[in-house]
Amino acid sequence: MNELFEHTSIKKAYFALAMPVVLSMAVTLIYNLVDTFFVSKTGNPDLVAGVSQAAPIFTLMIAIGDVFGLGGSSLISRLFGEHQDRIARNVSGYCFYYSIVCGVVVTMIMLSFQTPILHLLGASPATWRFAREYYLVIAWGAPFIIFGLSPANILRTEGLAVQSMIASMVGTAINIFLNPVFIFTCGWGAGGSALATVTSSVIADILMVYYLRTKSKKLTTSIHETRISRQLQCQIYAIGIPASVTNIMVTFATAMTNRYLIAYGANSVAAMGIAMKANSIIIMIMVGFAFGAQPLIGYAYGARDERRFNEVIRFDLRVIISINLILTIVLLVLAPHIIALFMNRPAIVHEGALMLRWLSLTTTFAGIILVFTTTFQSMGKAVPAFWLSFSRQGLIFGIAIAVLAKFFGYTGILAAQACSDLLTLILSLVFYQLYRPHFDKTKKQQ
Repeated sequence: MNELFEHTSIKKAYFALAMPVVLSMAVTLIYNLVDTFFVSKTGNPDLVAGVSQAAPIFTLMIAIGDVFGLGGSSLISRLFGEHQDRIARNVSGYCFYYSIVCGVVVTMIMLSFQTPILHLLGASPATWRFAREYYLVIAWGAPFIIFGLSPANILRTEGLAVQSMIASMVGTAINIFLNPVFIFTCGWGAGGSALATVTSSVIADILMVYYLRTKSKKLTTSIHETRISRQLQCQIYAIGIPASVTNIMVTFATAMTNRYLIAYGANSVAAMGIAMKANSIIIMIMVGFAFGAQPLIGYAYGARDERRFNEVIRFDLRVIISINLILTIVLLVLAPHIIALFMNRPAIVHEGALMLRWLSLTTTFAGIILVFTTTFQSMGKAVPAFWLSFSRQGLIFGIAIAVLAKFFGYTGILAAQACSDLLTLILSLVFYQLYRPHFDKTKKQQ
């Protein structure tokens, strides 16, 4: 492990850690597209809109899981860099079990408050039944979905990115297989799509636990190795909560967009749901590279290796910017054809293509923002990590969509994300100048 993080060339170490994550994201991307494809093939715009309205709940669970997955892996990477392996082991045990407890609590809350939550998500009388079917199944699966983020991220801190990838890919492949079976063969519609997601999460969780128990030398699944200091707990939450805010804000931005678009009809909401899934082609590949590099950045920061730290960030930026620019051009050109693959109705294709072009226009900016966000997470810098996570699809997006919708109506709603990306990019550059590390003045973290 130390050889990979300390002595292997930046390029080789980067791709050794990042490519399994990217491949895992690519398979998840295929699932997202296939899931949208099968839901769209029901030919029912109300069902498609209902799933789109309830889908942010799944994103919210990913966000909650990131509290332990990203918060824990950030701390563990730094502890490994400082050669405090025993403490890092206990941190992994803490994240393992507390994520399960958190998932059970989320299920109880979601079942108790389903009606007001569905109203908040923008479910209308026409879409209520479908949104509720999806919502209830996902609610029962919350412990499995939330827990999975812990081992998926923590495995990578020990260089076990391939094992994490295999577990994720197997779960996703099963999801792809079960989707048409549950939706069409069993006739379960929106609930069937959700059940396929939960089932695949259970199987992926089992595989990741297996790899933790058989492949890991420094991490643990033992309930007896979960005790860590209050200070370390605070460090997990100080980074994990801002990291989770990114996905919470995705939920917020999706719900906000749906609430503004519902005035233009279910077709507009359905078209946006398809466009967002298509735009995830860029987003998920970008996330794969950024998250794949995170253990390398955290280790270099913990080891106070200034040269390696700066080289990883520069290389990370070059890779993400290059790939984003290419994929953005592809989506801009092929937008109508991509939307038509999911639902070949003229109105949906026309609206969806316009939406996809607006969404993909500034994803390169979003990629740069993500590099800086994951860098701050790796450094344990909670304040800038929080504000970048909270701003792009939260505070700044909320202001942008409210102002632009008021003055430019429908077009303003579509342009809100691009406007937010530009403003958040400026904020990220300012933060990096303020918080970039000076290793000669940095005291070794305790």
